[in-house]
Amino acid sequence: MKNFITRTITGILFVTAIVVCFIDPTAMSALFGLVTGLTVWEFTGLVNARPGVSVNRFICTVAGVYFFLAMVGFNSGLTPPTVFIPYLITLVYLFVAELYAKAPDPVNNWAYTMMSQLYIALPLSLVSVLAFRVTPAGIIYTYLTPLSVFVFLWTNDTGAYCCGSLLGRHKLFPRISPGKSWEGSIGGFIFVAAVAAAIWYVTEQHGMNDLRLSLAQWIGLGLVVAVFGTWGDLVESLFKRTLGIKDSGNILPGHGGMLDRFDSSLLAIPAAVIYLYTLTLL
Repeated sequence: MKNFITRTITGILFVTAIVVCFIDPTAMSALFGLVTGLTVWEFTGLVNARPGVSVNRFICTVAGVYFFLAMVGFNSGLTPPTVFIPYLITLVYLFVAELYAKAPDPVNNWAYTMMSQLYIALPLSLVSVLAFRVTPAGIIYTYLTPLSVFVFLWTNDTGAYCCGSLLGRHKLFPRISPGKSWEGSIGGFIFVAAVAAAIWYVTEQHGMNDLRLSLAQWIGLGLVVAVFGTWGDLVESLFKRTLGIKDSGNILPGHGGMLDRFDSSLLAIPAAVIYLYTLTLL
């Protein structure tokens, strides 16, 4: 009972923080910059516990946060493309440094170092691509798109849990996540489609559909997020199984670590960006 209460309180605070931060671009930048740093730090700590692995946690974390802030600056129009030069120099340094580190397996260090950037820093940095949009009047900030992605992820998790608990019979990925079922996943997708339709209706009624997405396009976005969010969850489960751990950390009482909370978004955010950019090409 105590764990349930702790988990509930943490969940409410977590959701509130995400929702409120999207109201203001500065708050969004600050919170997700912090999330990027904490998640990279957590990831590098986990892989450094493996035999023969030694990545530079501090530089990887600083590089990830810098890249996130650079993406915010570039997408908001505050900084020129040259803002990425220090980040590129840092990546070169992380490669060259292994020449002098005399590590037993530098390839492992290179792989995990780059994974911290490609698996965590890059996807989280794409939040700013969803939040800032170029219009004839200039670059504007919109909270609707990035917030919708997280609403879809939360809806998918809730729907999958409810349907899986009631109807789950066929395992989705028993080797990686024995608790997930096909029935739960399909139920989650149906929940997401319904929420996407509701978002379309409300935004159309109140003139808030600034992306001008149709009903079908909103449902498509929701399903893309749900599918890739599920894969993101499974990817992190495979990562934890490989390392032989149950939770990625304990920074969030009752919910584990930062990777545990943002695993779905690490694939869902890039998928949402690709989907929306594809719509503009059609």
